[in-house]
Formats: sequence, C-alpha cells, structure tokens
Amino acid sequence: MIKALTSIFLFILLIAGPAYAAESILQTSAKQAIVIDFETGMVLFEKNADERMPTSSMSKVITTYLVFEALKGGQIKLDDKFQVSEKAWRKGGSKMFVEVDKRVKVEDLLRGVIVQSGNDATIVLAEGLAGTEGAFADALNVKAKELGMTNSHFTNASGWPDPDHYSTARDLVTLSYSMINNFPDYYPYFAEKEFTFNNIKQRNRNPLIYRDLGADGIKTGHTEAGGYGLMASGAQNGRRVVLVINGLKNEKDRAQESAKMLEWGLRGFQNLKLFKAGEVVDTVPVVMGQEEELPLLIEDDVVVTVPTIAVKDLKVELLYEGPLMAPIKKGQALGMIRITIPRGHTLNVPVLAGADIKPFGFFAKTLAKAKLSIMGKAGS
Repeated sequence: MIKALTSIFLFILLIAGPAYAAESILQTSAKQAIVIDFETGMVLFEKNADERMPTSSMSKVITTYLVFEALKGGQIKLDDKFQVSEKAWRKGGSKMFVEVDKRVKVEDLLRGVIVQSGNDATIVLAEGLAGTEGAFADALNVKAKELGMTNSHFTNASGWPDPDHYSTARDLVTLSYSMINNFPDYYPYFAEKEFTFNNIKQRNRNPLIYRDLGADGIKTGHTEAGGYGLMASGAQNGRRVVLVINGLKNEKDRAQESAKMLEWGLRGFQNLKLFKAGEVVDTVPVVMGQEEELPLLIEDDVVVTVPTIAVKDLKVELLYEGPLMAPIKKGQALGMIRITIPRGHTLNVPVLAGADIKPFGFFAKTLAKAKLSIMGKAGS
C-alpha cells in the first residue's frame, strides 16, 4: 500500500487569506504574455505563450547573447573594433548612426544595440562575428536550439520583419532567463538609460527602468505586424521576475501593461525554501533490517513560489510504499515529496535513502518473518 505522511514545516504565515486562482485577478490586453519567477522557473501567468509572433527588436537580445558569449570566451574584447559596412550604414529603422567604413568599438556597438536599438549597430556586430548577417542568423538558430527555444527561427540579427523570422513569448522568456543567469557581468548594460554616440544622445526605450519598480532590463520591440512588445525583468527583496509581452497597440499600453505585470509578479508571490539539500525529511521504519529506522533525504534545495495570500493552503506530503524492507542502499529512491501549490500546481520531488540498511542474517530473518506473521494474524 501507499503510506502518506504529512511533513511538518516551521515557517510563519505572514498573510492569511482564502485560496484563489491568481490568473483570474490579472488581465492584459497583450496578445501574448508570460511572467515567471526567476529562481524557481514557475510560470505565474501566461496568455498565448506558445503562439508564434514577430519578435521585432526583441530579437536583438539573442544577438547580444552571442556577443556576450564571444566576450566571455575571449574570442573578442570590448575595445576591439568592427568595420561598418555599407549594408549596415544604409539599414533603415532605429539607428545608432554609425558611419560607413568607420571602425567602432564593440562596447559602443553593444550600447548602440541595447540602449539605442540600432539596426545598423546590430548588423555591424553580426558581420564582425560571422562575416555576413546570414551566417550570423544561422548561428542564432543553433544557439536558440541549445537554449531550449523550441519554437523560434531567425533570419536576421535585428528582428527586421520577415515571415520566417519569429519566436514565442515562452521562448523569449527562456532567452531572458539565460541572459541574466549566464552573463551577470554584462547584463547591467540593459539598465542603462541613455547612450551618446557621434554627439547624438538617445534614451533607452524600456519604460520600466524609469519607474521605481526594481526593473533593470531588458528590451523593447515594435513592428506593424507584431505590435508593441517588451522583454522585461526586475527584482525586489531578493526575488526576481521575468516577463514578456507583445501585441500591444501603442507605447502607452506597453508601459502600463508591463508595469502592472511586473509589480503583480513581484508583490503577489513569495518564495519559500521548504528543504535544504541533504536535509532529512523524515525517519521511517524498516523491517528485515539490521537497523529499525531509515532517514529519508532530499538531494537538492526545494524552493517553491506561492501566492502570498494563499501560503496557508500549501500542502506537503511524504509518499512512499511501506513497509520498507531491507536491504536498502544509500541514495536509493524510495518515494516522493508531493507539494501542492495553490492554483493547482503540483511538484513531485524524489526522496532518497540516507543510509545503507543491511538485511538480517538467516536466523534473524526467520524469526522476524514469524513475528510479522503472528502480528498479522492477531490484527485480523
């Protein structure tokens, strides 16, 4: 049979209240949207998150990802200079205003992409790294697969409109997570509010970094086909939230919707560390063994994101098939912790044997079996 035990935790309920469906209190006019907790990866809200959409300048984030990777790997340096091609110089849309045939530092080009959203700067970087923008797009698609962006395809470096150039809100939030997690030294570029190049000062288009919300990135985008979009992240009190929205009608809607969703994600939830790696979850009885009890362990830290108002509705159970019988090897999987998070999310975490349990010898085992048999008859 399956034996279920409720594990007891010592944590304070800061706010008590009824359980609720968190998504029911958040509405958005965005066509596509997703909000996740950075530490746990839990999806706090989603709307058409797997729907293919034009990415516009949000594509520039994966371009900068490859540049950061080359910097981190030592293939290029921030003070290296790339030459501006005529193709880059002639490119329309938002610009950094680089001059044809001039050589521009990588760091300036990065700021031209991130802060000024320059299509020209993006092409200079792509050509500097891969020779041609087409070859660079091939590299973007390889990297997208590596990152787990399973529903994305890139035909250029800047997000210039193309029917074969697309992604999804879920893929872009995956990219955002990888960017923040893998390049903490370079990520602060996304929080810069302005950059001046060739005596032309341009402000960052991200509306959230001008508000007192803890926002520190990431990238806006806009095309006629895709509408107004934003990849964003912010942190408060040790918690970080990442979001992607797209398909808004104008800049005002983008600013309002993204601010509302970021604030909701940061204030409406809290992260609870239920177990530390190696922590004993419970001690359970063992039969036919040289030890009568066995500690059950959790291998890794277990942290969950819970709606603040519904913390009291969190349920944690230890499930294992009992009685446990020797021999048992240390590290052997023997059951699971089932964590039921308000809103219907369930997380199953394996529990492992914390010690070796050797079986009885022949005579001891015979006596133990006889004792179990007598107890079973008495119980009947």
